[in-house]
Amino acid sequence: MNLPPLALYVHIPWCLKKCPYCDFNSHAFAGELPHRNYTQRLLADLDADLGYVQGRHLEAIFIGGGTPSLFSPDSIGTLLEGIGARIPFAEDIEITLEANPGTFEVEKFRGFHHAGINRLSIGIQSFDPAFLLSLGRVHDGTEARQAAGQVRDAGFDNFNLDLMFGLPGQDTEQALADLETALSFKPPHLSWYQLTIEPNTVFYSRPPALPEDDLIAQMQEEGIALLGSNGLERYEVSAYAARDRQSRHNLNYWQFGDYLGIGAGAHGKITQPGAGGVIRTRKVRQPAAYLDPDKPPGAESVAVPPAELPLEFMMNALRLTEGVDAALFESRTGLSPDVLEPVLAKLRARGLVQQDRLSTTGTGFSFLNDVLAEFMPEADQPHGAIPVIFRP
Repeated sequence: MNLPPLALYVHIPWCLKKCPYCDFNSHAFAGELPHRNYTQRLLADLDADLGYVQGRHLEAIFIGGGTPSLFSPDSIGTLLEGIGARIPFAEDIEITLEANPGTFEVEKFRGFHHAGINRLSIGIQSFDPAFLLSLGRVHDGTEARQAAGQVRDAGFDNFNLDLMFGLPGQDTEQALADLETALSFKPPHLSWYQLTIEPNTVFYSRPPALPEDDLIAQMQEEGIALLGSNGLERYEVSAYAARDRQSRHNLNYWQFGDYLGIGAGAHGKITQPGAGGVIRTRKVRQPAAYLDPDKPPGAESVAVPPAELPLEFMMNALRLTEGVDAALFESRTGLSPDVLEPVLAKLRARGLVQQDRLSTTGTGFSFLNDVLAEFMPEADQPHGAIPVIFRP
């Protein structure tokens, strides 16, 4: 088994307010953020994971949350300097920081650019003040436009805008109006995804009235056409990009690359040929416990059973509109492609996957959960849809 590329995910768990649809490990904060202590803890966490690097460079870093842009540029600079002192960076490394319009100040973001961030991902979600209010966002439509308009002034030519559709009470015209506003800022990358109701959220306990499925399908069909006509091609379930502007960090996920995860609740996936395969790591979830210097930050490290690797791999690879080369399966899992063949044969007969590549047909992409269900170990055959949503 060859070692795949290596990336790093850094989780900063605090935000100004917990959104009612959010099921990520994020926590509204009161008082002053522990910039210095948390940065030191992140680097100590990374120190404990250095054995997983196995001589590789970092190809990408993604700082997510929460709202990482609440941290100061100095703290982010200290963090990146500490990471670089421990693991060498690839010459063309992509370093992304998530930001929300409510925390956007052009001078602050110039500071992030100076600290080494070379890509921003801005959580717009909508430009319509009524929909922003229904989503519980802390910014308004004016702040959303200012953020999208100022990102280039802050020095970033590579950035992503996050946008949702299928919002409570939204129609197709309103969904497309949001898209057109986003496109007016000429983003090289746009994450456009349907609002879904997740367990352990306010919306799950008090669900809003969402548009009917047929209306959602119309929004998506017309939105994809609009994005394509503006030079943003769909390359993944909810990701659209100009040529050569795909998110390298997320491509590494979907191509079953390796990534370290540091920070409260962060997950990692690491290949260890000598130890027999692929392991998953997970860090202490609660920020207070993660910051406790008397406790180790790592909650667990478990091997992925070989029987589960086909599903793990395909859940990622088939999110890509073009899928992956079949040889990548053996390279990234250490398993023979023959283990996939019985399932692939059935799916080909139903017109759901391609003949010469690990990718779906157009029909298969529309029914991705059903395709993935076929790769589940028989003991776990589905009682419902498989979750296939990753953070954009």
